[in-house]
Amino acid sequence: MENNQDNKLGKKIKALRLKLELSQDEFARKADISYTTLTKVETGVIKKPSVFVMAKLAKTLGVAIEDLIKVGYVKSNTNNRQRR
Repeated sequence: MENNQDNKLGKKIKALRLKLELSQDEFARKADISYTTLTKVETGVIKKPSVFVMAKLAKTLGVAIEDLIKVGYVKSNTNNRQRR
């Protein structure tokens, strides 16, 4: 089982989604990502979503991608640098 520290990103995304009063299905559709991907990110199964998924999530949540990245890190496909 994972500990709470490992899923800060998923918890933040879920909290922001709930503020918008959107179900996981509604949010996934608006963000143009699969329902399965969203649930895996929110539950911590996917700990490092791609920068493309993060961009879609941030845009749909109405926040800057940097605000989501601050609680985790995302590895870009174009370089191996990790951002905190």
